Amino acid sequence: MKKLFFLILLFLPLLSLGLEVKVVSITDGDTVKVLTQQNKIIKVRLAEIDTPERKQPYGKKAKQALSSLVFGKIVDLRPVTIDRYGRTVGHLFINSTNVNKEMIRTGYAWVYRKYMKDESLIADEEYAQSKGLGLWGLPEHQRIEPWEWRRGKGN
Repeated sequence: MKKLFFLILLFLPLLSLGLEVKVVSITDGDTVKVLTQQNKIIKVRLAEIDTPERKQPYGKKAKQALSSLVFGKIVDLRPVTIDRYGRTVGHLFINSTNVNKEMIRTGYAWVYRKYMKDESLIADEEYAQSKGLGLWGLPEHQRIEPWEWRRGKGN
């Protein structure tokens, strides 16, 4: 618990600023590893979104989409918090593009309503759904929200 408290205190001054980092690994459609300018690796969970799990329909495509957006690139990481797994939860930006938002708008992610702070993400999800983009082009029975999948309802 002390370690978590220390990490939160460490990141508090950075919450509004952002860090320039290089994306060095893509874990899945909503998790990356970044390299800081101090040569530290940080695991980052994209805030407010949830993508299909690896074994779910569209899981591999979501990972590929995130990879094509950020892998090997310098991005602006704007931390929000540290999750219970010790990952930094935050937003990634390339120039003015919010990567988290882009993953929703292009149909590779759901809005993670349980953790949503930005209400405009709903409109992005509705846009992708109305256009049948990404996972919204799948048959309805294959569109299982990842949080339901993890509870055992989809696997």
